[in-house]
Amino acid sequence: MKKRLFTLLYFLFITTYQLRAQAPTGTGASSSIATFTTGMERNPGFMTYYWDAKKGKIWLEISTFDTEFLYYPTLAQGVGSNDIGLDRGRLGQEHVVKFQRSGPKVLLIESNYAYRAITNDVLERKAVEESFAKSVHAGFDIVAEEGGKVLVDLTPFLMQDAVGAVQAIARTKQGTFKFDPARSAMYLPRTKAFPQNTEFETIITLTGDNPGAYLREVVPTPSAVTMHQHHSFVQLPDAGYKPRLFDPRIGYGGIEYFDYATPVSQPIMKRYISRHRLEKKDPSAAVSEAVKPIIYYIDPGTPEPIRSALMEGTAWWNQAFEAAGYKNAFQVKLLPADADPMDVRYNLVQWVHRSTRGWSYGGSISDPRTGEIIKGKVTLGSLRVRQDYLIAQGLIGDYASAAAPSSDPMMQMSLDRLRQLAAHEVGHTLGLPHNYIASTQNRASVMDYPTMVAKIKGASIDLSDAYAKNIGDYDKWSIRYGYEQFPNGTDEKQALDKIVTDMHKAGLTFLTDQDARPEGSAHPGTHLWDNGANAVDELKRVSDVRKMALANFSEKKIPVGTPMATLEEVLVPMYMFHRYQVESAAKVVGGQTYTNALRGDGQPVMSTVPAPEQKRALDALLATIDPTFLALPKPILSLIPPRPFRYDPNPREVFKRRSGITFDPMGAPEAAAGMTLQMMLNPERVSRLVTQSAIDPAQLSLESMLDQLLNVTWYKADPADGYQAEVKRLTDKLFLQKLIDLSGNQDVTPQARALATFKLSQLKGKLNAANANPKTAAHHLFAADQIRRAEGNMADLRPSSAQAPPDGAPIDPGQEWLSPDCDWK
Repeated sequence: MKKRLFTLLYFLFITTYQLRAQAPTGTGASSSIATFTTGMERNPGFMTYYWDAKKGKIWLEISTFDTEFLYYPTLAQGVGSNDIGLDRGRLGQEHVVKFQRSGPKVLLIESNYAYRAITNDVLERKAVEESFAKSVHAGFDIVAEEGGKVLVDLTPFLMQDAVGAVQAIARTKQGTFKFDPARSAMYLPRTKAFPQNTEFETIITLTGDNPGAYLREVVPTPSAVTMHQHHSFVQLPDAGYKPRLFDPRIGYGGIEYFDYATPVSQPIMKRYISRHRLEKKDPSAAVSEAVKPIIYYIDPGTPEPIRSALMEGTAWWNQAFEAAGYKNAFQVKLLPADADPMDVRYNLVQWVHRSTRGWSYGGSISDPRTGEIIKGKVTLGSLRVRQDYLIAQGLIGDYASAAAPSSDPMMQMSLDRLRQLAAHEVGHTLGLPHNYIASTQNRASVMDYPTMVAKIKGASIDLSDAYAKNIGDYDKWSIRYGYEQFPNGTDEKQALDKIVTDMHKAGLTFLTDQDARPEGSAHPGTHLWDNGANAVDELKRVSDVRKMALANFSEKKIPVGTPMATLEEVLVPMYMFHRYQVESAAKVVGGQTYTNALRGDGQPVMSTVPAPEQKRALDALLATIDPTFLALPKPILSLIPPRPFRYDPNPREVFKRRSGITFDPMGAPEAAAGMTLQMMLNPERVSRLVTQSAIDPAQLSLESMLDQLLNVTWYKADPADGYQAEVKRLTDKLFLQKLIDLSGNQDVTPQARALATFKLSQLKGKLNAANANPKTAAHHLFAADQIRRAEGNMADLRPSSAQAPPDGAPIDPGQEWLSPDCDWK
């Protein structure tokens, strides 16, 4: 018995000793990597990984510790809703990370490059590093080890909502969802290792209750939202890239950080631009080929003739690089059949489908340490071209038969638009933000938001010059600033300053998103989707085009065999053709002209728009709420019946109505008048009017603007035409509500509220509820009651706020610059 017990104890001792000998000291590894991965599929590359088909796991081989690389997530297959924003190809945030080992554990740690000390002093750098937090993205247990390499289970890190889809769904009020691991798995066809990057793709399912309307539109079973999310591990560029200084007078996105090694007398915040690495083969030559050209690849899933248009528009950028001294340095190709779009070596223009028209995006993956762009990625929404075609259809469409002629000028205009759109979004991936003042400088930049230039020629509308057909002059200067290579010994800062100075001498400037928002911003020449050197003149010109388009509007705007009710979709952009130019002209009122001037650069700094120009703008705006402008031509009213069965409209593309299923003749005037009044009585604008007239009594005042609004609404006699009279009464009520809103708005200057209250009191004294005309009497009685309620308690009001107009944007490129759902990052 004792002998058997001794033998058993001896066997246990020997077995334990052998197992300990196989496992590295201080780790939880029980075998070598080769032993552990027997039977698994090995995938060598930038980071080698193993696919364990039996367990559905990814095992990552880590061979290098404390060496930084780039990690970022991507949405490989999206949801298909522009409103939610979870689109195919959406890029996540870049993270500079490294693997750090601690005994049996490996941490994935993100460095904090927002705070640095650019110095050779190790202790000074360490002081900054230890002053600010890092981020640990994941922790892994080591399961096997050999030859300095370890193996970890990467699967839990990959099985997560890395792009924040749960938050996006919640933010857009589409329901409360959560990640469901039971309905998620690896997706092997898009999980690959390349020389410079390793890619992992997962099928991710989110589950939730009470999904919103946007989800119900695009998901077959809206309570289970399945998409593909992608994880990229990318080799960081070498140290050969030289960062370039940012200058606020010429547009570039980029990086910024605090440098605590900066002398106290200098700014601690450092700003550098984002750009691709581009070098000449012959640095001494005025024009040279590039060592490595920038190549953009077009999604082969894009149909013709759209594909060719996108390639042509993208290729425009070579004109700008030629101006910067390069030969054939920017190239466009079709993505090869054997190329993977996830490979970091390919800059990609991707064609994306959604259920509704939506924004296009130009994004990039860049090195957060330096600003060097590693990969450009463009997402173009496929339905946008249909909106452009629809607008052309309303302007010049004449369907004598079921189909448009083969030499279709509507399609030609749409393709011109796509060329400009491709150039615009690729420009973002080259580092460029929007330049919204370019439209006032003879279409100086594709980075503006253009609307089509429709011209009246005789008795028809001409679209042959609707969009620019080349890169803009400003674009050449901006590419010179970012990419021009200067001869050895050149003072780069001085050379860059000369480029900007010469650009200003050529009459070109830069202003971007914060200068161009429809409401709140003040510069009269900086706006989205406007045209012309002068906003007021262009509003008058656009109004003439609109008048002709409505006069020519007929059933021939849609093909034979199309339901007549669908004419409304064509009518909307024609009736609202003036919408963006109204917004632009409104910015002249209370406008401030300025530049991004630096001290000593000779640029004008800031001035108020002259009083005569402000008053001219006010007159032009008032013309857009005149009943003759707002009332639809009566022949149109008999063209649009209720919708036929299974032809329900997209509610965003038609006018709101209060008339049930029938077309509402008051819906369009309500939308247009409400839009103009909203722009004129914008809180920031009315506050500026109060201030500017206090500083300069000769300037347009808020009191004067309110008086003129009252004169063209409440104080003006109703038109003889009954329809136009009803349109005027509608506009009166909309203005009354705006005036009441202004009187109670805590965000405006107190004097603006005082003036609004005073004008309400004056109006109340002129109302006559005993008018012989019962419609006018009712109109006045309603107004008196509204004013009385406002004087007492705002909560008692019965508001008459305007119904919103149908969606306009996006008719042209991009989304807001640097917003949460921006078109460039």
